Amino acid sequence: MADVLGRRKRRRQAAEGTLGTVLDYASLGWPVCRGAAPASRGSRACECDRIGCPAPGAHPVSPTWAMEATTDADTITRWWTDTPQANVILPTGRVFDVFDVPAGAGVMALARMGRAAVPAGPVAAVDAQRYLFFVATRGAPADEDEWWPCRLDCVPETIDETPGLRWHCRDSYVLAPPSPLPSGNQVAWIRPPRDGSGPLELPEPIAALDILSDACEEFMP
Repeated sequence: MADVLGRRKRRRQAAEGTLGTVLDYASLGWPVCRGAAPASRGSRACECDRIGCPAPGAHPVSPTWAMEATTDADTITRWWTDTPQANVILPTGRVFDVFDVPAGAGVMALARMGRAAVPAGPVAAVDAQRYLFFVATRGAPADEDEWWPCRLDCVPETIDETPGLRWHCRDSYVLAPPSPLPSGNQVAWIRPPRDGSGPLELPEPIAALDILSDACEEFMP
């Protein structure tokens, strides 16, 4: 009985922590929506109803996620009260874009940004495999050819120009802290969106891209 009560308490504390974090994202003006959770029992990796889910615990619950994403505190509170186990999805191309790179390239790039005095904004780590660099969005340019869209089912290593790098912009999303992963780890901030002086500024994307693309080319075989 004590073990059961202990697990319930830990789940309640985790849910309360997730809701607080999501409300903080909303206070930054970052729209959020719910993501599928990793499966907690059985042989499947994801709680969604898709057999052989290709992105377990790392995709939105609803196919209409782009329309549902919101910063409304009441809606967010209702969502995570009804489904406290839900992961956290942040749509990109609205407030920010995200450069998604192998973790080794991300560590290399952060060191180079520091030496070159190039600002680094928020950075998250996904299972010690990928680093997510949050940068200012490019908005909606008149010339559609300016977009480098992220195909959600693409393999980043197949991008010949910059192997290993995804640019999440319009119509894409990323999994955000503190979302749990099938491995048992959580998505975690390396550089959280707030520090002691307030929200981190989102850096200009092209300067960050120059360093990140070089790091990816050197890191990838």
